[in-house]
Order: sequence, then C-alpha cells, then structure tokens
Amino acid sequence: MTDIISWWQNLPSHIDPAIFSIGSFTLRWYGMMYIVAFGVVYLLTRYRLSSEKLPFSPSFTGDALTWVMAGVVLGGKVGYILFYGLSSFLADPFGTLIPWAATSEGYRFTGITGMSYHGGVIGVMLAMWLFTRSQKTDFLQTFDLFIPSLPLGYTFGRLGNFINGELYGRVTDAAIGMYFPLAPTHALRHPSQLYEAFFEGIVLFVILWSLRKRSPFPGFLSGIYLFGYGFVRFFIEFFREPDIQLGFVFQNFSMGQVLCFFMMIAGLIVFFRGKFYSDISLLVKQRY
Repeated sequence: MTDIISWWQNLPSHIDPAIFSIGSFTLRWYGMMYIVAFGVVYLLTRYRLSSEKLPFSPSFTGDALTWVMAGVVLGGKVGYILFYGLSSFLADPFGTLIPWAATSEGYRFTGITGMSYHGGVIGVMLAMWLFTRSQKTDFLQTFDLFIPSLPLGYTFGRLGNFINGELYGRVTDAAIGMYFPLAPTHALRHPSQLYEAFFEGIVLFVILWSLRKRSPFPGFLSGIYLFGYGFVRFFIEFFREPDIQLGFVFQNFSMGQVLCFFMMIAGLIVFFRGKFYSDISLLVKQRY
C-alpha cells in the first residue's frame, strides 16, 4: 500500500510533457489534447446528427467547429491576457502572443500556452454567434447541438494540464496529494486538474448526454452547462492554487471564482430566456 501511495504522489515527476522533439520543434501532449478534444466533440456531434434526426446538414458540424477552434484559441489567449497576464503582455506583447520563444540558439516552438477557459468560452460564443448569423440558423439551437459532448472534450484539456504539471492545487496533508516539479515548494498538493477533469468533464458530460433527447426548448442544455460548470468550478477553486499573477480578489475569492459566478448568472439568463421564448411561441401556436 505504501508503494502505491508513493507512486501516486510522485507520478507527475515521471511524466514527460513532450511526445517527441525534432530540432527546436517539440510536440507536447498538451497541444495534442486539444486535437483529441475537438475530435471527440466532432465525432459525438456527428453521432447526434445521424441518430437523433436533428435539423442540420452533415457538413454543418465541421463548418461550425472550424469557427469554434478559432474562438477557443483567440478567446483563450485574449482572456488569459486580460484576466491573468496583462502585465506580462505589456512587458512583451509580441512574445506573449506567438507560440515561439527566443533562445541563445534561435527560436524555439513553445506550443499552445497561456490560455483562459473563461476567455475560451466567450470566444466560442462570439464565434458561434457569427457562424449562426452567416448560416441563418438559431444560435441557442446550434449551441445546444454541441453542448452535450463539450465536457468530455474538456476532460482531455485538463488531462493535458496535468501532464504539463501546471494548474496544480494547494498544499495538502491528504494522501491524494502529489508532488509537482513546477510548484514553488516541495509539498503535497491537490491534483486539481484531475478534480476538474472528473467533475467539470466526465460528470457534466454524463448529465448533459443523458438529457440531450429530453431538451424542452433551445437554450436548455446550454443554460445547464454554463451554470453547472460555473457551480462545480467555483468549489474546485478552493483546492486549486490561485494564479500567481493575481492572487485573491474580493477577500477570499479568486478571479476564477468571480468569473464562475458570472458564468452561473449567464447560464440562468440563457436558460430562462430560452424558456420564456419557448412559452411565448407555444401560446402563439395555441391561439392561432
């Protein structure tokens, strides 16, 4: 039993975040997890289109996800700068934006780094809004199409954070804690990336996937996801190390918790807006 606990607690030290390197180019598991995440969302959404007879063409999924990928990357990067890394951006704007770092031997590819989940959500919503306008489709109905599979894709993103040894949790005495090489102190810390992968990813996926065929109105699934993610992430933030760039705001609440609070409000707005327009539409149909 002692050997198992020791293996678990030292696991991050034995994980190589790089898949392979060729010269200055390094392919990392974190970037690969983004590809896997999009692949999972694409395949599950295509499954929905083929099995649930939804009013979308087969090519709709790929077209929409192309916009979504741009929204994730741009929104995640801009959100990170605004919420967490504004000082770093002002000190080195060009170096903050591009995936390359200057070294004594030239430039080294650093991959996808410095991403904010909340910024990514905003970017996805803006990209989806622009896409639905160009396709003349309903925004909430389109968003609901992808929402059930989104948490499972997100799971791989958090696994990528774990492999990178980043976004670790706070110091703990519990046996579930791990030693993260990038942490400032050699102490057991909560593997908060795994908490997020399970609760914000797998648990939310099971809930939304089981509700996908019983959605009573457009915005039902989107509202549940936004509120559910914000609710779960709010409590996991108590185990996650606050970002060094910001620390705590509003007394004992981190920036992540503040953003989650607004995310929960957004989820309620989306849910009740969808229900309101659904009720109005039903009344009009009954009257005429």
